[in-house]
Amino acid sequence: MSGDIKTREDVFLLVSGFYKKVRQNPEIGHFFNEVIQDWDAHLEKLTDFWESNLFFKALYTGNPQKVHVKVDQENHQEISSYHFGIWLNLWFETIDELFEGELANRAKNNARKMSSHLYLKMFQARK
Repeated sequence: MSGDIKTREDVFLLVSGFYKKVRQNPEIGHFFNEVIQDWDAHLEKLTDFWESNLFFKALYTGNPQKVHVKVDQENHQEISSYHFGIWLNLWFETIDELFEGELANRAKNNARKMSSHLYLKMFQARK
């Protein structure tokens, strides 16, 4: 391990390594690969999100809740807590491979809260 998450470059390493796993995952990869057209731009946006989240910077603009509800609707409301569990496990696995420390733990805790919140909002939006 290389220590804790300290820079934007660390965040990008985490995000890009994580989404490489996500894209290749047979159970959740299709949710991402069918929606995201420009992976380079998406990785930059997600790096902004996590850099904002971890370092308390105001870099990210967007509405993850709205996007996730839309993706769920486009996938016939088939996204389940099981899929979020896979996502979360891959996130934790990637963090553990690369980092350890306070911000690494914050990234895990924030992802756990975020995944619960996003799944709840997707479920509430179902008709």
